[in-house]
Amino acid sequence: MSCAAARLDALLNRRNRPDDTFYNGIYERYVNPVLTREMIPLFWRYDMNPETNPHFMERLGVNAVLNSGAIGLNGKYYLIARIEGNDRKSFFGVAESDNGIDGFRFWDYPVVLEDSCPEETNVYDIRLTKHEDGWIYGVFCSESKDTGAPELSAAVAAAGIVRTKDLKTWERLPNLITKRSPQQRNVVLHPEFIDGKYAFYTRPMDSFLDTGSGGGIGLGLCEDITHAVIDEENILSRRKYHQITEAKNGECSVPIRTERGWIHIAHGVRNTAAGLRYVIYAYATALEDPSRVIAEPSGLLIGPRGAERVGDVSNVVFSNGAIVKENGEVLLYYASSDTRVHVAVTTLDKLTDYVFETPADPGRSVLCVRQRCELIRRNLEYMEKAGARLRPAPGSTARRTEEE
Repeated sequence: MSCAAARLDALLNRRNRPDDTFYNGIYERYVNPVLTREMIPLFWRYDMNPETNPHFMERLGVNAVLNSGAIGLNGKYYLIARIEGNDRKSFFGVAESDNGIDGFRFWDYPVVLEDSCPEETNVYDIRLTKHEDGWIYGVFCSESKDTGAPELSAAVAAAGIVRTKDLKTWERLPNLITKRSPQQRNVVLHPEFIDGKYAFYTRPMDSFLDTGSGGGIGLGLCEDITHAVIDEENILSRRKYHQITEAKNGECSVPIRTERGWIHIAHGVRNTAAGLRYVIYAYATALEDPSRVIAEPSGLLIGPRGAERVGDVSNVVFSNGAIVKENGEVLLYYASSDTRVHVAVTTLDKLTDYVFETPADPGRSVLCVRQRCELIRRNLEYMEKAGARLRPAPGSTARRTEEE
């Protein structure tokens, strides 16, 4: 036991640092994951009594720590992680850090939800919204067996809703009802009232795994969150052929208010020969009308790299939490391959510049080449005017731009 405790202590006290092998000017990736299965307290996994566990065996193992809701409160940073046991059931655990980059430690007990849905089998992927009504809401996937389907694995996904003031005591509200969509995944509550109503970003689905007729990320309003019913969903960020959202897409975290609009972090999915590939992208909607998209930068914001591509479900990055600090720093939390949680750090200025100044996807290869050629033309003209030239870097076949 002492060896296991020492390893855990070293892991929890490990300092994180930016990855100096990666640069794109938009954000910094950090080297170490901020949460892994190895960071789960020993007393969650082991029977600590040597009389009943003489070999110190893991009794209730944890397979993965992944998609975490995120929130900043009273100068602390909190992740409410999806924790998947070896039994495949997921639950939520609160991890706390002083800086949001490292030193996350789980509270003594996982989150205990009211058992108000006897048909519910699994819960996961919570998003946290600090709403202007004074409550902190958690919206998560509530999964149940599809008793009307012959397949044993058939399931039904709904949006579960809880609320709290302190992240300790949670009030379970009835699941969200969307009248036009049989199933829901990746639902996020907007932090402000829209026209005096609660607003949810939805992902309409015809079945548990397939969006079917669902066109993308929707926005729906409801009068009473304690009995949330949405009559109509208006599609914002649409699925598009041969783009990163082709198979499906969904809202990741609570939209971020900026002077130029609401910045949304979302995930896009496309099918490949190796299976579904999940990436993270961004778009923006108008401050005065969050149903109106005003910016859609081309392509992905974060994709899996290196070791991030390997895990329980490989070639995946997925986010459902971000924190904006008082100094304008933005902490983007994302899981890789359904296994571990990472952080990327940017600023509101950089994120705003990226979303509003990056050109949109023109939709066809020939147009994308023209778009890139135009960038090259402008750059060559600029470098010529600036007196810059290209030459081989010393000791390398790479090329770089330097002023003469």
